[in-house]
Amino acid sequence: MPQLRQISINGIRTTVAVDGSGPAVLLLHGFPHTWRLWTEIIGPLAERHRVIAPDLRGLGDSTRAEEGYDADTLATDAEALLVALGEPAAAVVAIDAGTPVAFMLALRRPDLVRRLVVMESLLGSLPGAEDFLAGGAPWWFGFHAVPGLGESVLLGHEAEYLDWFLAAGTLGRGVPPEIRDAFVDAYTGREALRCAFSYYRAMPVTARQIGEAVAAGRLTMPTMAVGAHPVGRALERQLRPIADDLTAHLVPDCGHIIPLDRPGELLRLLTPFLAADRPHREPARLTQP
Repeated sequence: MPQLRQISINGIRTTVAVDGSGPAVLLLHGFPHTWRLWTEIIGPLAERHRVIAPDLRGLGDSTRAEEGYDADTLATDAEALLVALGEPAAAVVAIDAGTPVAFMLALRRPDLVRRLVVMESLLGSLPGAEDFLAGGAPWWFGFHAVPGLGESVLLGHEAEYLDWFLAAGTLGRGVPPEIRDAFVDAYTGREALRCAFSYYRAMPVTARQIGEAVAAGRLTMPTMAVGAHPVGRALERQLRPIADDLTAHLVPDCGHIIPLDRPGELLRLLTPFLAADRPHREPARLTQP
């Protein structure tokens, strides 16, 4: 079982699940998740890695921050977390709303990101996602983006709302009851909903930040894009022109929530990819100032 720690970073406190030893692997979840999204992944990875799985800003047991839900600020959160834990570098694995965060961190701090794995998300308005967006963005993007609306309408009905995403994200198979209950608890209440929807309200700023970062640099580390349903290969197509070393996979018969819907298949992809740059000896960790 991972150890849960409360760590202060970049003006917030966050809960972080930490397990194992070896080269660091940072896991970044999305909506409507917490660090428990990685429940089936942490143990196997921890056999060879130090696995670090935080609750993102405003989500789970982290501070309900008033602002800072753009990718650049969230990348600073991730960077500060690695420093706080004494890690000089990490492989970064992200899904959904965690993907723009990981992407920005990798572009901004290539010395800090040894390898990058991104799943089931889009990166701002970068070319390549036109087919996916042909019918418009998913309906909830607009709903969540309206300030104050979602948290007013959904208050008292959080469980029903999250159940829709958990069912859709696993092609109807659902997630284990204890994880479902943890997600519902984490997203219940006006402030919890406000923070979740703040990620969507920050999307225009995040898209601008991504565009500026891509104009200034490329992904130089080995990168893997993993798609399922519904994003498929759209993320791969966005990354192909800007990544020096890109591997891509499409997981068959898998919903959006890959780590819970097809954890075995995800581990089959992650394990060799993350092991490929495993150092002969564990690097010395930084000490917190």
